[in-house]
Amino acid sequence: MSGMMKYLSRHYDDLLEALLEHLELVVVTLVFSLLIAAVLTVAAVYSRRAGEYMIQAFSVLYSVPSLALFALLIPVTGLGKTTAEIVLIAYNQYLLLRNFISGLYQVDPAVIEAAEGMGMRRLQVLWKVRLPLSKKAFFTGIQLAVVSTIGIATIAAMINAGGLGTILFDGLRTLNIYKIIAGSVLSAGLALVINGVFKAVEKRM
Repeated sequence: MSGMMKYLSRHYDDLLEALLEHLELVVVTLVFSLLIAAVLTVAAVYSRRAGEYMIQAFSVLYSVPSLALFALLIPVTGLGKTTAEIVLIAYNQYLLLRNFISGLYQVDPAVIEAAEGMGMRRLQVLWKVRLPLSKKAFFTGIQLAVVSTIGIATIAAMINAGGLGTILFDGLRTLNIYKIIAGSVLSAGLALVINGVFKAVEKRM
């Protein structure tokens, strides 16, 4: 225990830097993931079949191990954050679209028909009727995407993307138990804290 405390006191700045890098990777990934998912969701509103195809395609992509996708992209985008962000954004599309599209499709058709009968256009119905009624499904999709990104971003340290994974994998490489514990606890702790925040907000919705 004393050894762990000594490690934390000597390397807290490295741990903080890794944590901030991890959070930056998660935030950048989430922003671009939401922008792309928003466009694809609107397309799915206009074509239900297109929405089903997109979910199926991204579900297949989501089943591919992250290291395999990293390896496929490295010859094109190289090592580092760019490759990691592309893979993370691609993975997030399945989690986001599955919840966004299913939430929109579950809105009572009678409500949509009534809105259209009042003269609303399709985008107006989407913005003023469907989105408010689907907010819980949207919220769940974002929650899953964030927690998933935190976990996979840890693995992305293997391709020099930075973050908490650098502490963990460096510990594994050097057999430093303190680094292994610190990297594991911080990565898991971050996911648990973020998930807890989402749960607290969800209860107030």
